Amino acid sequence: MIRLHNVTWRHASQIRGRRGETLSALPAISFSVAQGEFRWLLGPSGAGKSSLLRLLHLEALPVSGQLELLGTDITPGTTRSVLARLRQRIGMVHQDFRLMPTLSVADNVALPLRLQRRHEADVVTEVDAILNWVGLTTRKNARPVELSGGEQQRTAIARAVIARPDLVLADEPTNALEESQANRVIGMLRDIAAMGTSVIVATHNDALVRRFPAPALRLNHGRLINDE
Repeated sequence: MIRLHNVTWRHASQIRGRRGETLSALPAISFSVAQGEFRWLLGPSGAGKSSLLRLLHLEALPVSGQLELLGTDITPGTTRSVLARLRQRIGMVHQDFRLMPTLSVADNVALPLRLQRRHEADVVTEVDAILNWVGLTTRKNARPVELSGGEQQRTAIARAVIARPDLVLADEPTNALEESQANRVIGMLRDIAAMGTSVIVATHNDALVRRFPAPALRLNHGRLINDE
């Protein structure tokens, strides 16, 4: 599903050290993730977790090394059309939710299917089913501003998985949630992995990791210090 070998990535504005040498945001990182695998992505703030998720979401391309994602080799020359098709197979749960404020819960969740030009009757059926799964059926007509933090997060998860992606990436999905809400969110993501979708969850919440044991990628200053 995912394979990186000596992948290097730098910020658009290259970071330079005191002696003028170029420093990599992600220097020579290697790991692989199998289909249906749940992985934690760990490390302190600034460790490179969000940078790695950007790379895996194809918002950035590797400077060097080999990146194979969903069966496709990704290079600086990969075309926009190929990247766009691959992104349709990836669900992303952002730390700040990124819900459309003027749309209802149902319309936010429906966005990926409508972008795929799915028949509207199918869209309604799929939205109803997934809102029932995340426990938001009674909130389907609410706007994001009317939702609690946990409800907004569950809406973001529903939107990320409604198109049945092969890969789900979540950046601090339980940030600022109380324990019971955090447990519910991670439980849903574990269920998604059990259905065959690869899931990578970035967090700095060690207590949450202990409650939900799983293999982990641990970063420090952009380097993968262990693949547990």
